[in-house]
Amino acid sequence: MNMERIKAILVDDEWNSLQNLQQKLSEFCPEIQVLAITQKPDDGIKLIELHKPDVVFLDIEMPKMNGFRMLENVKEDSFEIIFTTAYNHYAVDAIRISAFDYLTKPIGISDLQNAVKRLSNNKKKFIAERIDMLKNNLENAIGPIDKIAISSTSGIEFFEISQIIRIESSGTYSIIHFTSGNPLTVTKLLKDFEDMLHSHNFFRVHHSHLINLTYLKKYIRGEGGQVIMQNGDSVGVSRRKKEDFLKLLMR
Repeated sequence: MNMERIKAILVDDEWNSLQNLQQKLSEFCPEIQVLAITQKPDDGIKLIELHKPDVVFLDIEMPKMNGFRMLENVKEDSFEIIFTTAYNHYAVDAIRISAFDYLTKPIGISDLQNAVKRLSNNKKKFIAERIDMLKNNLENAIGPIDKIAISSTSGIEFFEISQIIRIESSGTYSIIHFTSGNPLTVTKLLKDFEDMLHSHNFFRVHHSHLINLTYLKKYIRGEGGQVIMQNGDSVGVSRRKKEDFLKLLMR
């Protein structure tokens, strides 16, 4: 974010978790300025509207009103959200796909620092759209999620997952290849897409390539082998991935 300090509010019903997060932010993320902390979602809504923070660290599991329900009652929508959870929550996929960050308790220092680094004005400008998308994805959390929010140089773009043929790593960037034939380069690691799309029929055949198995046309045997996608793209399969890939194909 284009400011010296990032203003934050912390909301978590567990006092120990609040203190722990506040201490780690103070010690390891000096760019964060904690304006207020609260254990009560109702108070969290008031604090957000009063202080207009840049980011809210929001616990998912809270009695009476969980983090998602709390968001529905917040009128202010110009802040970023980093969710926190003690579980491999049913909604984690919905959070990822909607381009929000989440941290699993106990929160690791490196995970916290990385989440803080990912905060950006580009995301913040599209918070309302992403919250709407998150709500929609949560409603369908027990079924397939059909859209993904992707941060690009111009902002947040929304795409149908079914339109992604493959994703290619390019250093700290990723190149997304669509059925339209118009690739998109984004500042996100391939590992991030692998985590987001693992339950959507995608498989990482190589350290540089993640493919949508829906568009797999042919596998050519070899040391690792090659896959041919329906659009004609040829992608190498690493020797390390070959066994798992063939097992997947034979299911």
